[in-house]
Amino acid sequence: MNSKIRIAIAGYGNLGRGVESALGRSPDMELVAVFTRRDPAGLVLQTGGVPVHAMERIGDFVDAVDVLILCGGSKSDLPEQGPALAALFNTVDSFDTHAKVPEYFAAVDAAARGGKRVALISVGWDPGLFSINRLYGEALLPDGASYTFWGKGLSQGHSDALRRVPGVQGAVQYTIPSQEAIERVRSGSRPSLTTREKHTRECYVVLEAGADASAVEQAIVTMPDYFADYDTTVNFISAEELRRDHAAMPHGGFVIRSGTTGVASSQIMEFGLTLDSNPEFTSSVLVAYARAAFRLGQQGEVGARTVFDVAPGLLSPKSAAELRKELL
Repeated sequence: MNSKIRIAIAGYGNLGRGVESALGRSPDMELVAVFTRRDPAGLVLQTGGVPVHAMERIGDFVDAVDVLILCGGSKSDLPEQGPALAALFNTVDSFDTHAKVPEYFAAVDAAARGGKRVALISVGWDPGLFSINRLYGEALLPDGASYTFWGKGLSQGHSDALRRVPGVQGAVQYTIPSQEAIERVRSGSRPSLTTREKHTRECYVVLEAGADASAVEQAIVTMPDYFADYDTTVNFISAEELRRDHAAMPHGGFVIRSGTTGVASSQIMEFGLTLDSNPEFTSSVLVAYARAAFRLGQQGEVGARTVFDVAPGLLSPKSAAELRKELL
């Protein structure tokens, strides 16, 4: 009997490749298949001997996969794929449109319950690890204020949204935090900061031939959920400049809780990340939660879950006894 957790990947872009790499560092798991909307014959994996199948055939492999990791984008892919695939497989995804999480959760939950599967949604570092730290901050310092800063870094979800604007051939978006705002928060003064005061967004866009630059810029800066609430700069560049100057995907950020305990004791909690590769780190989080999804399924759980519902010990390949001995 195969004792390894059988993992499949749906979508083989930056995130899919990152998941494949992360699985190589997880000896209790194995990659058994990749599903793609591209021509499977043209896809070359890093891992030898792993089959690539057309996405439309995914339903034929229900019994061959323990957990399916969804690596599509949040703007258009996951709203459709998340519920459809949660009806067939235990799934993990990184849906990151914060404002739409409740409705996405409801759709995936209904599908997963119907299929008697477990679906972990919005897994990554934000939403994901940052969400957990916001919860810890509120629970431990109820008299306080929470702040989240992102960047400076390349946002995969926002870059994907840019690339779907008509007239855009290629694009990336950087989120840039205000250092002045961060220092005000770290001082414990609990400032009231607007969305625009905390971050700016900087876009680098390659236009399709014949595209109207002003129309593209207007579509970007007014896009709800992504750019409308921020000071957004759109820079038009060549395809060569995009390849040369914007291929790396750094990111990071901070969650800070400023609170008071006792009569007047100031307490600051902070969690931070500095990432060379946003997709590779997100992929590592997805793989750890795939382990949890498998274990929850083994326990008979069904329906959608978020990071708030998953015990930390389920993420580790170590036993509960080993964790108590080594990490507690």
